[in-house]
Amino acid sequence: MNDSSWQPEPVPAGPAYDAQVGPHTRPMPIVPDAAGRDFDDREARDRGAAADGGPLFRAETPPQEPMPSPPPPHAPQPQDSSPPPKKRAGRDLRAAIGVGVGLGAVIFASLFVVKAVFVGVIVVAVVVGLWELTSRLQEKKGIKAPLVPLAVGGAAMVIAGYVRGAEGAWVAMALTALAVLVWRMTEPPEDYLKDVTAGVFAAFYVPFLATFVAMLLTADDGPQRVVTFLVLTVVSDTGAYAVGWRFGKTKLAPRISPGKTREGLFGAVAFAMAAGALCMEFLIDDGLWWQGLLLGLAVAVSATLGDLGESMIKRDLGIKDMGALLPGHGGIMDRLDSLLPTAPVVWLLLAAFVGTG
Repeated sequence: MNDSSWQPEPVPAGPAYDAQVGPHTRPMPIVPDAAGRDFDDREARDRGAAADGGPLFRAETPPQEPMPSPPPPHAPQPQDSSPPPKKRAGRDLRAAIGVGVGLGAVIFASLFVVKAVFVGVIVVAVVVGLWELTSRLQEKKGIKAPLVPLAVGGAAMVIAGYVRGAEGAWVAMALTALAVLVWRMTEPPEDYLKDVTAGVFAAFYVPFLATFVAMLLTADDGPQRVVTFLVLTVVSDTGAYAVGWRFGKTKLAPRISPGKTREGLFGAVAFAMAAGALCMEFLIDDGLWWQGLLLGLAVAVSATLGDLGESMIKRDLGIKDMGALLPGHGGIMDRLDSLLPTAPVVWLLLAAFVGTG
């Protein structure tokens, strides 16, 4: 059959058909409301509005809040009356000063009572410093520098330097390095070279450099030489902090220590040179003021380099402080950073100026 000739069959009408489909299947007539809308459409809209939680009869669009008018182009802007933030130190100054005074009292009391007691203070500082350094190396880098031979050898190094001088210190340093090599052999060979290298570095960095403080003490005016060494280092750090905090603008080494400035370095040099002239004139036997100027300059440079060196180590380890033993200061190593490299500089210059006797 051709599609164009096809027609749908007519729908039957009448009672027979009604009986066939049933009495309840006849559709209801659609009655438009007063607005001309179908009742079914209006009922569906009302159900949707009720489901949305709104009223059945609402405006097509909610009333809009009036937009605030922009201020005139030349209107004065409100000024912030809050005071600018003050410069703050990075540490608790009260705790730092209290701990510093306490350590100074212990050092001076041991210096001028019995020299051997001060040697014991150096040994304690060395052992604690080695513990902090090796602990941070293992925590942050997985480097296992053996602490036992380092602590025993470090203590022996300081005592040998005090008793036998530079020769005894070098012999103790060599034996300590050998002990580190042998002690590490008791563990698996993995990372052996890395561990023993770190151990030898720790032996040189902490106890060997600290031995020069004990060697300063062996002279007749040994306590005065140690006081000169400590005072110049502390004054250098204080001058750098005070001048840098007040006038510092140009960074000295931003990638290593962002807080240090060139102005702070100039302050360290000026303060240390002035203190050096006074110490050499009034504390050191046969010392001259101009020698103190050179000594102060050398101390300011070595103390700054020592501080930057430890900052480099802490940057590599990803830590702020080596420890938390001293409130306001960090750890022992955070206080020895400037002292350790300065000790051989002071010992050498004093030996050149006034001898070692």
